[in-house]
Amino acid sequence: MKLQEILAKPNATVIDVRESFEFFFGHLRGSTNIPLGSIPEHVAELKKINGPIVLVCRSGNRSGQAAAFLQAKGLKQVYNGGAWQDLKGLQPA
Repeated sequence: MKLQEILAKPNATVIDVRESFEFFFGHLRGSTNIPLGSIPEHVAELKKINGPIVLVCRSGNRSGQAAAFLQAKGLKQVYNGGAWQDLKGLQPA
């Protein structure tokens, strides 16, 4: 499934894994900031999300690490969205 299709789902959740100061200077509309280092503390919370989770960061590196970690913890609908700026045009209006 393509990221554009995933982001169009009404129950899609976007998690930005950059540091808070990076998120402050720009992020995707409706995204939630959970820095990569804090992801392990939020596993139980993220498991409760009913729908796909798209992880983003500056380049796709940290979001890839977060996606691999969450998949190893049993989350199925987790996707590395890559760079948040690349997804801005894919978000539904």
